[in-house]
Amino acid sequence: MNTVLLEKREGYAIVTLNRPEHMNALSRELRRDFVAVFRDICADANIRVVILTGAGAAFCAGFDLKELGSGNSENAAEEVGNELAGAMEAFDGPIIGAINGHAVTGGFEMALACDVLIASENARFADTHARVGILAGWGLSQKLPRMIGMSRAKEISFTGAPVFARQACEWGLVNHVVPAAELLPRAVKMAEDMCACVPHILKQYKRLIDDGYSMPYKEALAWETGQSIASAKLAAAHMIEARRQGVLAQGRSEKA
Repeated sequence: MNTVLLEKREGYAIVTLNRPEHMNALSRELRRDFVAVFRDICADANIRVVILTGAGAAFCAGFDLKELGSGNSENAAEEVGNELAGAMEAFDGPIIGAINGHAVTGGFEMALACDVLIASENARFADTHARVGILAGWGLSQKLPRMIGMSRAKEISFTGAPVFARQACEWGLVNHVVPAAELLPRAVKMAEDMCACVPHILKQYKRLIDDGYSMPYKEALAWETGQSIASAKLAAAHMIEARRQGVLAQGRSEKA
């Protein structure tokens, strides 16, 4: 059985973690397959958006602790690298996390590596790094406070207590909470909306937001101005008009 499933559609791909009997825990095999799948996606110019989800009742329960505990390495650092983070970062388009169930520790970090999160009513998030006895290393300790505030992030990380879908939405961790049956269709609709954007601008906009967010505010504004001017110089009037007409036509179609 493939531990990671890849389905390519028009403009986007659906990546599904596929160890449902183990809550999609990140075994060595799954991590290897995950990296291979994202390399495939990065090499395919037709794929501009990725939807990441899990099979069964969980999104991802984190690293396979049973496997780690039985390994031959002297320490966890030899086992738990950042290859998953690197694989996702290498994809320059948006990644939509369709969080169908438990997203725990490493699974939580994987969710935070996505650009947008949509949660099923069954979703729950937990950071158990402190309980397991290892520090976060995939950005959770830095991303989470920026998303939901320092105090809330510390509560999650210092207690290991779960945050359920509705609370996650209220805190700004996820964008939408939907019934389980509507999760993938909602993610697909969002992916299709993203694919309707100008392909190279979609990639550049992601980089514009991500890079600017790490800068001081005034520096980020100057960065945006420079990028905008450079982009405008490449946009001919007839191209803009053609795209405007396309947007208008789409709007009329949606109203009909």
